[in-house]
Amino acid sequence: MPLTASAQKSAYIGLFAVTILWGISYVLSAYLLRGFSPVLLSFLRIAVTGVLLLAISGTQPLQRPTRTEWLLLLASSFFFTLIQQPFYFLGLQHSSAANGSLIYAVAPLVTLLLEAVFFRVRLQGKKIGGALLGFAGVLIIVLAGQSALGVSIGDLYLLIAMLGFSVSLLFIPRLSRRLSTFSMNLYSTFVGMTLMLPLTFSERALGKLEMSGEAWMWLLLIAAGLINVFAGWWWTRGVAVVGAGTASLFNNLPPFIALLAGYLWLGDPIKATQLLGGMIILAGVFISNYSGFRKRAIEAGSSG
Repeated sequence: MPLTASAQKSAYIGLFAVTILWGISYVLSAYLLRGFSPVLLSFLRIAVTGVLLLAISGTQPLQRPTRTEWLLLLASSFFFTLIQQPFYFLGLQHSSAANGSLIYAVAPLVTLLLEAVFFRVRLQGKKIGGALLGFAGVLIIVLAGQSALGVSIGDLYLLIAMLGFSVSLLFIPRLSRRLSTFSMNLYSTFVGMTLMLPLTFSERALGKLEMSGEAWMWLLLIAAGLINVFAGWWWTRGVAVVGAGTASLFNNLPPFIALLAGYLWLGDPIKATQLLGGMIILAGVFISNYSGFRKRAIEAGSSG
């Protein structure tokens, strides 16, 4: 069924909103780490998201996953929850929100490379060049420190988290063939909560669990859960409507939003190196997706 112009417009607006929410989320997570230990914060964010999704589940249609779909949900949640989440928050403890957002800007390019390896999706020269530019931008960010070639442990954690995030995306297209956007988000959230429980207990057993007693921190945690709900919904819908390649173009916006938010909220300095790395990443994402984006724009114009 051909998509209407209004559906495409709504998807683009939603994707733009997601980039703003993600940019804010990077900074919000860094702030919450002042009151919560990394693993506990990861679990609580997932738990709050699950409670919010469950609260509105009665207003949304749900499909029961098949056995294969449960396995796909488990695989996706494993990489997203057990790899991406803990390493992301550990990384933020030793790096800045700006660095985290810039490293995550390479996730769409990594996903394209993984698709080529595992699903034999042909990569064009422009996409390969864009991927190389994206990685060059990240290397500038993480290698530029007080020492000439020093890489902080926080940046390495964030790179691992980004890889986990990219792998988890590979399972979404198969799941979206039958399950609705809400169903995928709801089930994957509760699978993720189950997987995070052992890590949370381990953090407590090691005496590293920290929980803030300030009401302000818990209100921010609820806000982070709301961001997860809306961002997950709009992102999944956007990918389904305009395609992963075009949707990935929007991932170049959160780094600049996070740089500004980190400067205004956390006082993180904005270095020329960060701006240079961000511009190179932006160029890489644009070059790797330019042909597909232009083709879709022409098709939308001719159909309108």
